[in-house]
Amino acid sequence: MKRLIIVSNRLPVKIEKNDEKLEVIPSAGGLATGLKSYHKSNNSLWIGWPGLNAESRKEENQITTLLQKEACLPVFLNENLIENYYDGFSNTILWPLFHYFIEYCKFKEDFWQAYKKVNEIFAEAIIANANENDTVWVHDYQLMLVPEILKRKRPDLSIGFFLHIPFPSYEIIRILPWREEILNGVLGADLIGFHTYDYARHFISSVKRLLGHDVDFNKINLENRQIYIDVFPMGIDYKKFEDKALEIQTKPIQERSKEHQDIDRFLLSVPNRKLILSIDRLDYTKGIPARLKAFRHFLRNHPEYKERVSLIMLTVPSRVDVKQYQDLRSEVEKLVGSINGYYGTINWNPIIYFYRSMPFDNLIELYSSADIALLTPLRDGMNLVAKEFIASKINHKGVLILSEMAGASKELGEAIAVNPNNIGDVSNAIYKALIMSDEDQKKSITAMQDRITRYDVYKWASDFVEALHKTEEKQAEYQARKVSVSLKTKLKDAYENANQRVLFLDYDGTLQRFFDTPKAAVPDAELIRLLNILANDTNNELVLISGRDQQTLNEWFGDKNYTIIAEHGAWIKEKHANWRERNPKKSNWKENIRPILESYVDRTPGSLIEEKTHSLVWHYRKADIELGVLRALELRANVSNLISNQDLEILEGNKVIEIKVSGINKGSAAIEYLTDKTFDFLMAIGDDWTDEFLFKELPKNALTIKVGTDKSAAKYYVDSYKDVRTLLKSFIENN
Repeated sequence: MKRLIIVSNRLPVKIEKNDEKLEVIPSAGGLATGLKSYHKSNNSLWIGWPGLNAESRKEENQITTLLQKEACLPVFLNENLIENYYDGFSNTILWPLFHYFIEYCKFKEDFWQAYKKVNEIFAEAIIANANENDTVWVHDYQLMLVPEILKRKRPDLSIGFFLHIPFPSYEIIRILPWREEILNGVLGADLIGFHTYDYARHFISSVKRLLGHDVDFNKINLENRQIYIDVFPMGIDYKKFEDKALEIQTKPIQERSKEHQDIDRFLLSVPNRKLILSIDRLDYTKGIPARLKAFRHFLRNHPEYKERVSLIMLTVPSRVDVKQYQDLRSEVEKLVGSINGYYGTINWNPIIYFYRSMPFDNLIELYSSADIALLTPLRDGMNLVAKEFIASKINHKGVLILSEMAGASKELGEAIAVNPNNIGDVSNAIYKALIMSDEDQKKSITAMQDRITRYDVYKWASDFVEALHKTEEKQAEYQARKVSVSLKTKLKDAYENANQRVLFLDYDGTLQRFFDTPKAAVPDAELIRLLNILANDTNNELVLISGRDQQTLNEWFGDKNYTIIAEHGAWIKEKHANWRERNPKKSNWKENIRPILESYVDRTPGSLIEEKTHSLVWHYRKADIELGVLRALELRANVSNLISNQDLEILEGNKVIEIKVSGINKGSAAIEYLTDKTFDFLMAIGDDWTDEFLFKELPKNALTIKVGTDKSAAKYYVDSYKDVRTLLKSFIENN
């Protein structure tokens, strides 16, 4: 049975040593907390660091035994690796960069080497424990190289990757010295998931611009496979929070915890007293100082709320040995002291500040008791605290103030959205939340609860795994039509047993790779030799059928012993004959179209115009990828209006837009060529959608082969032009 292997830096539990005794305790953090429930209810193995450096092999064995009971497998790392991989590359480079805090980044080669090493260690642990065709789900920014290592060493595995933090824009990621390696590492996955569409869009843009890969909506086309990108907003274990909140709220007052009784007394001591709750890990991305300044601004502008409202600020310690975090703690504590000192009274502190983590039950007590949750991170991948607060409001009363920079804001549209950098905006939101009617609170809370109930952590995880399996099916479908070793043998046998053969071969992308400029794709000596051998076989008719202009093809192949069809079928030169224009047309239409193309060249650096007998072509291969795609859409729309009443059509090729005389295509040219000819082996190979005319028009017994993974009418696929050459070489290897 196929098994799911979950992989993350931290396990859902960690090992602690107390009085020389090893203990298993739950891990803190959104991923560990959120996915732990799904892990427990499924046949999965979780691989990760146990949170403790083992002092001996014996202790490693003890830890491994303890974690086996939790269906977990530890990856042991030494202190030097942890320091450079986790504290270094992960949290001194990737964390600040992906959260747009570039000034905190420290690019060090030692960090990068440790990061690579640890990713290899994790990959080897997965490989050693994965059965054939298992599903592997890799999580987060600490392990972005693992998917590529796995795909290279264990292609049988189905690999998913999920990023739990924001993915930054292209302008940010390009700063990273190891940007290509990071992107290629993630592209080892078959399915890549993000919390929001914005993060997915940034990733796709970076892949296009930095790696030059073709992207079709949410699908990235590599030479040998397709990778899918999708959005899966992470949920919480809703029922767990709801049930605990119900249990706590129905307890008699005398049975409640001391902390809960303290909260009750605090709220009851003054009529209509309100409690605002702020919960965060102490991190510069959370915007805690700005939040405190916004609360100070509110107190200054609304003195009527003196002694009537308090902010409980719970900050969980994080990276306490890092100076930036030490400075942040000092700044926060000074702000708290300043605000309490200025606005507080003998019986009232505006801010009740805690610098510690809190047990689950106490956390739910805070959620249940708070009137308002104030969550204003400067940048946050999701922010599950917002969802936990909503799930705990079983009385349907409460208001959520949420930063629009948090991923959760895309789902929780009924919350009061704020720009966390705008102090006045946050202050006004606090006032708005305090005066919101019970009816409006119930309406917004209920709507958000309905949404996050439906899409809880189980639905999130099962949706991702199901999507990964569907991706697997699509890959299998592609592989079934791929020219495998056995199919190649059958094709060779069919070729050798045939007496009259016709081979239709496209040029660019099929026999030759793409170049930045069309003129650079000159045929190399190896290709010329291969084509000459095929053409000189008396049983063969070799036909080069290309969208290239007649002059270029004549210059390269005009003296060869094969037929050339140029400009998608506009011109034909049968072997030992002169060029013939198949369907002569007037070209005065170009006078109206050329100025439009020239304007796009002027506005799109790197683009150029190519003129053919019956067409004008706008190339944008050297242009900025996203600008080129945008301009191509504009150009198509503009030209479509102009040619609606003319005998013209638009073809879109690989980073080209071609305006040409209609009715001329490779399919009609091939059928005309085959008239009165007999054959018992017919093969056609092409790489883009202009070749689809050829695949569709040829007889059903034709062997049609598509280069690349795009959807096609062709019967079979190969990965690249190199595979085409290899296949053709196999036909002639005895010559």
